[in-house]
Amino acid sequence: MSEATSATIDRIDVFGYELTYAHGDYVMSSGRVVNRLPSTVVRITTRGGAQGFGEVCPLGSTYLPAFGEGARVALRELAPAVIGGDATNLADIHRRLDRRLKGHEYAKSALDVACWDAFGSIVGQPVAALLGGALQRELPLYVAIPLGAPADMADFVTRERSLGIRNFQAKLGADPEEDARRVAAVLAATGPGDALVGDANGGWRRQDAIIAARLLEGSERFRLEQPCPTLEECLAIRRMTTLPMALDEVIVDLPTLVRAAGLDAMDQINLKIGRVGGLLPARLMRDVAVSLGLRLLIEDSWGGDIVTAAVAHLAAGTPPDALFAVSFMNDWTTEHIAGYQPRSGHGSGPVPDGPGLGIEVDVASLGTPLFTVVA
Repeated sequence: MSEATSATIDRIDVFGYELTYAHGDYVMSSGRVVNRLPSTVVRITTRGGAQGFGEVCPLGSTYLPAFGEGARVALRELAPAVIGGDATNLADIHRRLDRRLKGHEYAKSALDVACWDAFGSIVGQPVAALLGGALQRELPLYVAIPLGAPADMADFVTRERSLGIRNFQAKLGADPEEDARRVAAVLAATGPGDALVGDANGGWRRQDAIIAARLLEGSERFRLEQPCPTLEECLAIRRMTTLPMALDEVIVDLPTLVRAAGLDAMDQINLKIGRVGGLLPARLMRDVAVSLGLRLLIEDSWGGDIVTAAVAHLAAGTPPDALFAVSFMNDWTTEHIAGYQPRSGHGSGPVPDGPGLGIEVDVASLGTPLFTVVA
């Protein structure tokens, strides 16, 4: 049997499970609160018996144009398009997906990652190697601090610092003066070498963002992230402050990244695998961002062990001086379907070195598939 034939996708199973936030309520700007989310797992099986897993877990229904049930409905439409496709030919897989359904990149990402996982299994290589190679084996991690009272946010930092974390993202986007007090409290709980990003998640409009930027100007070890909902508003704030700026929600694809960089809109981007459609487009955006002199925070909107492994493999190929941090989402959630692997420790996370994603998914823990598509 030829390698191409053995890589032909014959079956796709789609599973669902619930992910619980490990710290109670995850609070963001504009009254958005998350504590439990539906995650969707895709398993592809090839004619030669190779399997690959992918996962998608949107962060609620008001963070991005995505939601949990939407991923499952979109996958019902998308899965038949890749049946008969070659799991090792990601260019063709994406062409099939785009011809079948416009948009819905978050749902496509689960199939993309599953194909990379199967690809690695077939050729006996980790995904990081298939993506171009690994430049680092241990990745610096960050944690997000839910929006809350200044003292509570400072206590969160103190606890995480005791576990080795040195990079923090404080959720902001409420009253600018109260947010300034939050930042002051969090900074007081950090130490030399720590980094803090203040993330409004687009929660301020221009006037409040200007006030906040003025109040925070000169804050020690502080960066501002996604102050407003649009690129144009963020650019206006960028021109009024010396604070380093990261953009997240508005960097949805490569053309947007190039346009924003051309406008000098940011110093850093947060690259979420699910938002851009999977590892194939994320790798391209990663490499372009590095070439443009930008730093990266590599992550996804939400997820468990599978998402964490995919993030680790993408981050591994980022030059260390260009990588701000990575999120290991399986530290943020309580359910684990691959033995809590990859497992972080002392503020860093390892890159799995086994074939594919390098993790073993406990399929039995996922129960009966929501649906199955076969050749």
